[in-house]
Amino acid sequence: MINPFGWIGSQIVRWLTGERPLVGTPQCDFERLSFEMRPCDVLLVEGQSRVSDVIKTITQSQWTHAALYIGRLHDIEDENTREHVSWLYDGDPNDPLIIEPMLGKGTIVSPLSNYTKDHLRICRPTGLSRRDARRVVNFATKHLGRDYDVRQLLDLGRFLLPYGFLPRRWRSSLFEHNIGLSTRTVCSTMIAAAFSSVQFPIMPVVHRSEDGKIKLYKRNTRLYVPRDFDTSPYFEIIKYPILGLDDLAVYRQLPWDTEGVICNDENECFIPGVDGAAPVMLIDPADKPEQHDASEPDPLKSKPATPGGL
Repeated sequence: MINPFGWIGSQIVRWLTGERPLVGTPQCDFERLSFEMRPCDVLLVEGQSRVSDVIKTITQSQWTHAALYIGRLHDIEDENTREHVSWLYDGDPNDPLIIEPMLGKGTIVSPLSNYTKDHLRICRPTGLSRRDARRVVNFATKHLGRDYDVRQLLDLGRFLLPYGFLPRRWRSSLFEHNIGLSTRTVCSTMIAAAFSSVQFPIMPVVHRSEDGKIKLYKRNTRLYVPRDFDTSPYFEIIKYPILGLDDLAVYRQLPWDTEGVICNDENECFIPGVDGAAPVMLIDPADKPEQHDASEPDPLKSKPATPGGL
């Protein structure tokens, strides 16, 4: 017998996670990024789905999803972990892999190539030892198969609102109790917990006593959002733009438009200072109509005119 509530829930999840067509050209050079990634790098993604819009509103950040890069199967040093991942992933053993909790799918292992057309950023834990990197990967692997915690996402939204804005009965109590290991998780929580398991800081609570001594306290891992890896002082931010500026003078050689066109976005361009000018359409050179060589006769013009009209 079909559970009507389960069916309705699955339809809502499908609607929330449906990806919109990508607008414009990705700002990231995916080929170079995928070549440079190392195990335990955190991959930040700017999503295109409706739930991504919700996360952007809640967190006030463009980064809506985080995933943990674990490398190819042969990069996984622990034999039991490698066998577990290979049992769950039936793709090419040479595929670069990530672990990510996904709404509607739970915590899964996926190929990095799923994000070929997305805006991405690498957050690399500074100074993480090889031994601890292995432990982080093992920790994340143990979460494979766990459900995505929708309630935690909603509670996080309430928690991030000004404390006095909501009536007491509406405030979240999720973070006051049962903050230990859960059978449900969200992307940032799982990754934060993995690094916390090896005492690696992300955004710890720093307390300085009167005598000047500093003590760090672990932050509740359920409070982390993708942007925290971007702003953490303990993660190196690595960007690979589609047009790299490896040389100080390279930006002078970029293929800028020379006609003075300014764009609000890809579909709304204009020339400043020209009153009543029609919107400028950006045309791909491949889409331009063929032009005849001036040295060759135009077949339409060379055709003799017919008396009396066409």
